[in-house]
Amino acid sequence: MAQIISGKAVSASVREELKKETAALIESSGIYPGLAVILVGNDPASQVYVRNKQLACEELGFHPFEYKLGENTTQEQLLDLINVLNKDPKVHGILVQLPLPDHLDEQSVLYSIDPAKDVDAFHPMNVGRIMIGSYSFLPCTPAGVMELLDASGIEIAGKNCVVVGRSNIVGKPMSMLLLQRSGTVTICHSKTKNLKEVCAEADILVVAIGKPKFITADMVKEGAVVIDVGINRDENNKLCGDVDYESVEPKAGYITPVPGGVGPMTITMLMKNTLRAAKMQNGIED
Repeated sequence: MAQIISGKAVSASVREELKKETAALIESSGIYPGLAVILVGNDPASQVYVRNKQLACEELGFHPFEYKLGENTTQEQLLDLINVLNKDPKVHGILVQLPLPDHLDEQSVLYSIDPAKDVDAFHPMNVGRIMIGSYSFLPCTPAGVMELLDASGIEIAGKNCVVVGRSNIVGKPMSMLLLQRSGTVTICHSKTKNLKEVCAEADILVVAIGKPKFITADMVKEGAVVIDVGINRDENNKLCGDVDYESVEPKAGYITPVPGGVGPMTITMLMKNTLRAAKMQNGIED
């Protein structure tokens, strides 16, 4: 039986620390960490995510700024808003909720955010800094995975680490973070040959491909650490991950459930980035 890595428990612990740090910052300097979240259009999932980010801000004592823009918002209107927020000293972090409506250029929108306020760490300057290991912010989901590994006392150095998925949001930065901690990293994707055999060699297997229950027990090494980043719906419309939990859990040494694993960590790490941004922009050292 695997040891369950509870994202809920780790997230709650990290948030308690963030609450204390935020209260100390407000008391010593009067600075409330400010997070601006921009939502364009009416995507139901995006609305839920934005609401959860607002609730997290309220819980920790942050100042939330919410901008709900219509489906027909132009590129120029969106860039103008970001430009205003870039200059606003009360806004320390800016997040544009993805996906954007099709007529908007996602890349130029993300690139227009001041790198010092880019708490999603999607700007090329922040991506480059992750590559060389000299970063201020980490993308929230990979940062959450690292926090889960550390909280579980899992050693990364010298381990075979396999990351399934090569997205800019999870797969690529995840592999860099494991590499920086001296893991031996293999990145797998849709063109990888002998995927089953490669996964079965992993001491630490991180899966982020968006395919329900794709990783089965025969693809997992006995005693491996299995981190499931996926969130999907199965044939019964029930939430599930990219890992077939029922078959893999008895074989794994550690495993994250879905829901309740990596998911709760993502917004918590966003809050951590925003607090750090508030300190950095006001010349306060961590």
